[in-house]
Amino acid sequence: MLLDPKGGVVVQGITGREASRMVEDSLAYGRSIVAGVTPGRGGQQVHGIPVYNTVAAAVEGHGVTVSVISVPPSAVLDAALESFTAGIQLCLIMTERVPQLDTSKLLAAAHRVGCTVIGPNSLGLIRPGIAKLGTIGGRVDNVRRSFMPGSVAVLSRSGGMTTEIASYLTSRGIGQSIAIGVGGDAIVGSNFTELIELLETDSGTDAVVIYGEPGGAAEEQLAARLKRKPSRLRIIAFLSGRFVDDLEGVRFGHAGVIVEAGRGSVRGKVKALREAGVSVAETFEELAHRLRSVH
Repeated sequence: MLLDPKGGVVVQGITGREASRMVEDSLAYGRSIVAGVTPGRGGQQVHGIPVYNTVAAAVEGHGVTVSVISVPPSAVLDAALESFTAGIQLCLIMTERVPQLDTSKLLAAAHRVGCTVIGPNSLGLIRPGIAKLGTIGGRVDNVRRSFMPGSVAVLSRSGGMTTEIASYLTSRGIGQSIAIGVGGDAIVGSNFTELIELLETDSGTDAVVIYGEPGGAAEEQLAARLKRKPSRLRIIAFLSGRFVDDLEGVRFGHAGVIVEAGRGSVRGKVKALREAGVSVAETFEELAHRLRSVH
């Protein structure tokens, strides 16, 4: 299961405003952030967390295994490669609109060393009541209202909708085992298929909600996998942005939300998922109703 509550975390770019706020909220929720990295700022502290010049120094000093990257897009590749070299096992990339060539290079490098990458353009992930990583859910008081422990995993391409769906489920008494913003960029690390394969081994997860958008092929890839090998998990999908189907070549919202020559359309995704046995809900209420039927 991702997000071991005992694993130490290093934040790359910790002295930035967004990263600093994320550290404060994560600490309040119980996450063990133990080090930060900003080249040239070694020796400083952020919310009591020591800052180092390199990831290697942070690993040597604290034995961290998880990294959060919050640096400008042009610096993400170098930051990720540095963390892989230092032995990081889970890397969350919060930065959005990372150059696609850079993302391809860092994902290839991550595969070679066996590092799991979430993002780019991800708000993070959370195991309700245990730990959170990133800015998912916002301020800690909102996180505690929106998420509750349970057995339903939430996987979403939209960070904001990850919290929105979890909050709705919580209001209906349906708790979550984990919630992950997989990232909104055109190319991301762990996708729906890989994460569901991981969750299939988790005894605490019975069902999965996926929130999809126009663009990309993540939903179709999941459908193809489920046709080859059905999952033990009940999978329910909610897809937004159907109006984009008729506006080819126009980008909306996330970098990955673009439909070209009929590829990546919501219409096609819905068809593929239903043919693979996935329930596709039209409303949140229908989503909750189908989840209740699981139990």
